Amino acid sequence: MLATTQGRVIGMLVARWRARSESNMPIDATGVMPDGRQFEGPAGLRTVLLQAPDQFVTTVTEKLLTYALGRGVDYFDAPTIRDIVHSTPFQMRKSQ
Repeated sequence: MLATTQGRVIGMLVARWRARSESNMPIDATGVMPDGRQFEGPAGLRTVLLQAPDQFVTTVTEKLLTYALGRGVDYFDAPTIRDIVHSTPFQMRKSQ
């Protein structure tokens, strides 16, 4: 469903999986992780990410810290990232 205002399309209201693009070309939903593991579609990506949950959690924490600090993380941020990922509140939230 498309949202419109004054006759103009302003975006999608509901996301949905598409097998074909707007030009009716097939969408390539395959990918390759940096370590060479391949996946296909959202379910395949989820499976690959769940094979290394600690790496995924650490990477997401790095990205959120980059956003929060307004700068990229550096080698001296590694202890802080480890402290966050291994903190009791974080672990309790992760296990829910």
